[in-house]
Amino acid sequence: MKRRDFLTKSSLLLGSSLLPVSNLLQASTALPALKTADWKGLRQQFALTHDYIHLATFLLASHPKPVAAAIERHRKAFDENPADYWHKHFMTIDHQIAATAAEYMGGEPWQIALTDSTTMGLALVYSGLKLRPGDEILQTVHDHYSTDLSLQLRADRTGAKVRQVTLYDDPAQVSVDEVVSKLKAAINAKTKVVAITWVHSSTGVKLPVRSIADMLHELNNRRAEAEQIVFCVDGVHGFGIENVDVSTLGCDFFIAGTHKWIFGPRGTGVIWGSERGWQHCNAVIPSFSQSYDVWLGGSRQDQVPIGEHMSPGGFHSFEHRWALPEAFKLHLQLGKADVQARIHQLNSQTKQGLANLAGVKLYTPMSPELSSGLVCFDYKQMSPEDVVKAMHKKGVIMSATPYRQSYARFAPSLVNNEQEIEQALATLNSV
Repeated sequence: MKRRDFLTKSSLLLGSSLLPVSNLLQASTALPALKTADWKGLRQQFALTHDYIHLATFLLASHPKPVAAAIERHRKAFDENPADYWHKHFMTIDHQIAATAAEYMGGEPWQIALTDSTTMGLALVYSGLKLRPGDEILQTVHDHYSTDLSLQLRADRTGAKVRQVTLYDDPAQVSVDEVVSKLKAAINAKTKVVAITWVHSSTGVKLPVRSIADMLHELNNRRAEAEQIVFCVDGVHGFGIENVDVSTLGCDFFIAGTHKWIFGPRGTGVIWGSERGWQHCNAVIPSFSQSYDVWLGGSRQDQVPIGEHMSPGGFHSFEHRWALPEAFKLHLQLGKADVQARIHQLNSQTKQGLANLAGVKLYTPMSPELSSGLVCFDYKQMSPEDVVKAMHKKGVIMSATPYRQSYARFAPSLVNNEQEIEQALATLNSV
């Protein structure tokens, strides 16, 4: 029996036990009655314990009620009838998820691939880049290990070379001109890919992506099409904070996990690619949904949206992936501009408070133009790990940057308030 025939027959068997695909993403428990910028009401949507001040929720999100309810609804349906539930929805639901993602992040649904994490997204894009022996990949010394290794593995397989550039000497004093000029100076005729990280989890520096894109656009205008630079951005630590449309940033790829600042289901992520970007990338893992139907003879490859073609197939934690739209809806309900303003407000309060404490060396820029979400610092002569342990004992959960040069790190988010920031600063001053 052909798969599409099976789907038809199984749909008849399902009767009214399952909702139509068009209603699936609207069927979750109604969103809480939150007004725009209702931060107190938002905090009540989380099961986060009140025994601690949580200044590390960016690491792995607690699920807010709308997301948790959607996960449970999908899980229940899978547990009751996994084969029918999956067959009923897997061909169309990825497009619906991508449509909700595009409503939040910008661009078009066909440009968006679904992944399980930032690391998976980086690996998929960098492993699929069309490179020739001798091509150069230019990245920065500020990137995460996931970027470093994904790029090096691709270079090893293609004969390309990876080179790193330092974009600033003192993160606290970084400027747009410094970043753009140092990156431009490092580009040469062999540079085919430029890979950067929007917000550095090592220092809290936010790079001026649009300014970098403008500089690269100028260089590309002087190059033949085959020699033009592909611009890739690890955007995870600005995604869910900054009020931007990713399609206007000027990059070719924007890659992010959605289980951090977005408060999405754990084990979810997205890739946005420009039309030009996707032309420079091959699929790495076979997709399901519509691409599977091509293999079965039900449609043509040119009918499959590129984002779906690039989304890894196989069986995922579907109850989590299919609940992702609820996180985007929650952020839209709160208001993207208000979310950005709130997090920057709490960040500024944190940085100003730290700057007034004896023994603190702040590494994150004061300016919101060049920072976002993460605030990194040294305290007295303590190691970052010892600062984290001491604060945990006093009821504050924070983190240390996972790099060779490590710093202590606060990350105020939408679940925090001004009083918690003041309490955390007072607690640090007592350590």
